[in-house]
Amino acid sequence: MKALRAPATRGRWGEMQLRRALEMAGMLAHCDFVEQPTVTGDERLLRPDVVIKLAGGKNIVVDAKVPLEALLSAFESDDDDVREAGLRDFVRHVRDHMTKLSAKAYWQQFSPSPEFVVMFLPSESFYRYAVEQDPSLPEFGPRQRIILASPTTLISLLFAAAAGWREETLAESARQISERGRELYERLGTMGRHFGTLGSRLDRAVAAYNEAVASLESRVLPAARRFPELGVSSKDELPEIAPIERLTKPLTAVELTRLDLAPVDESADAA
Repeated sequence: MKALRAPATRGRWGEMQLRRALEMAGMLAHCDFVEQPTVTGDERLLRPDVVIKLAGGKNIVVDAKVPLEALLSAFESDDDDVREAGLRDFVRHVRDHMTKLSAKAYWQQFSPSPEFVVMFLPSESFYRYAVEQDPSLPEFGPRQRIILASPTTLISLLFAAAAGWREETLAESARQISERGRELYERLGTMGRHFGTLGSRLDRAVAAYNEAVASLESRVLPAARRFPELGVSSKDELPEIAPIERLTKPLTAVELTRLDLAPVDESADAA
């Protein structure tokens, strides 16, 4: 406990307890948090311990406070009066920290953020001693836009934040699924249009081929077959050319046969 009398040691210990609470709440898996970011406000450097990044760009600012000096003195003394005075000083330090933290107005610097800051006391016993000595603290905090939190309180708050994060993630996933579905449906319709156009072109190609075969058989081959009668010999006989009887299979799916997806009229385009 003597080591905690050093302010730097107390600060590091408080930050370790805060990180542990964040990990226990599962926030590492469900959101990002930035340790000790620094922003400038009113020509001051503002440096909270943690800004928890929630889905949707919102922030929750958490600042860890370890006002232990008076509390340690209280429990190291065997004198009841000294102990009571130390506990009163501890509560006064907690109140002072809440007032100073409120004056920093972190919610303005880390917008969008709820208009409060979480002041984290890194021990259940610290929170209990503070509230037992001054039962008005839970009411005093909200008036200062400060939420006084023990590890259990902070974990509960973060669980609620994580639940909101998951709900927002599900809503965003549903929105993206809907958007992707709409895009796929539209692309399916476009593909149906292309297939309809391709089938129409293939049918016209087959018709043109059959017309050419008919012309070849009715006008060209009869004249060509008279050459042997005139003494023109050939090793090979002229082949028979059969027309193509198959047609493309028309599209039948409703999604592919809507009026706005009908094959392109190339004659209109040419005109």
